Amino acid sequence: MDRRKFLKGMGLGTAAGAAALNGFPHVWVKGSTAMAATGDIPVGVLFSQTGAVAVVESTLHDACMMAIDEINASGGVNGRMLKPFVEDPASDPATFADRANRLVRRDKVVSVFGSYTSASRQAVLPVVEGQNNLYWYPTLYEGRECSRNVMYGGAVPNQQQQELVPWLKENFGGRFYLLGNDYVYPREENNVCRMILSEIDGEVVNEEYVPLGHDSFSSIISRIRREQPDVIFSTLVGDSDVAFQREYRGAGLDPETMPVASLTRSEVEVRAIGGDAAAGHFSSAPYFMGHESPENERFVESYLSKYGGDQVTHFVNEAAYFQVYQFKAAIEALGDVELTPSAIRDAAVGLTMRAPQGEILIDGNLHTHVWPKIAQWQSDGQAQVVVQSNERVEPEPYWAYEGQICTPQGLEQA
Repeated sequence: MDRRKFLKGMGLGTAAGAAALNGFPHVWVKGSTAMAATGDIPVGVLFSQTGAVAVVESTLHDACMMAIDEINASGGVNGRMLKPFVEDPASDPATFADRANRLVRRDKVVSVFGSYTSASRQAVLPVVEGQNNLYWYPTLYEGRECSRNVMYGGAVPNQQQQELVPWLKENFGGRFYLLGNDYVYPREENNVCRMILSEIDGEVVNEEYVPLGHDSFSSIISRIRREQPDVIFSTLVGDSDVAFQREYRGAGLDPETMPVASLTRSEVEVRAIGGDAAAGHFSSAPYFMGHESPENERFVESYLSKYGGDQVTHFVNEAAYFQVYQFKAAIEALGDVELTPSAIRDAAVGLTMRAPQGEILIDGNLHTHVWPKIAQWQSDGQAQVVVQSNERVEPEPYWAYEGQICTPQGLEQA
């Protein structure tokens, strides 16, 4: 089907001239770079440093703050320093909404960088839409959203699954066991997986959901033994992913004949699982720590130097990092235009940047053109890329829902 083909990344014809910045990242921006008004630029930083998802989300905070520190150390943005207002929403969606409201109303930030889960993004959405602010969300997500107040830095389903699912069927077989946590992201991603399987003569042998934080999988392992799927398609996150993979290993299941293919497992989860237990399984993502590029070499070196040699980078904190640089480039593109969230958003559209994963582009629908990769985990905790797109892939947040298209004007019915 046409929508499963990798789509060529399309420039919007808005970038004028090239301005190579020193170090990472290299950015081409639109228009004038004349000095804007003086004074610090207030930004919100809204990542959980405590609570159930802090094990992952705190690394997004770290990457975001590292980018802010780097920008300020190099002279800021047109001579202006970024002034971060930091809040810890403690992994609670209601607290996310409250703290976002505080950042926008009390601290008068022109953008907020934040969050990991879809639940937290959806909690913040009414705040930034109601106040016409701008939310920079770095995480892969399920699509079916088209806000003019969110800059989406992570992959959407067509950028993770359109190559992955057919590749898994070709290499392991078409009988899939769908397993995820019980919230919007796993359910929507599994809807996409079902759609693809139906079009390539695959099948779903079972579909199960467990609560966030669930850590006992013995009964599910027993059902997997009975069903004998070819692939376990996982959208488990955090502690649940770690617990399941350890039980899979303890049960003696074999990744050579029944691999776990995850949309959410990164170097963070693999470090917690243990390299030996994760080895042989697969993840699909735009970025892995071992990606070879000058930009990634600088990113990894800086991150480990700042936070410790035992830390890891991954596909969500990479986006948390590059989104701050996209914000910087948008402000530079504005020149002396009034600095408002709407102006920053409009200036960001069409910006092209060489991020650690490769050259990325902000689409008119505010999502990001990224580089899909399929990788197999190794015993050292790193991922070996086995399939990589030859071109960056256009984001289609409503790819699985024909008749709906996210456009620069908002959601439209085709």
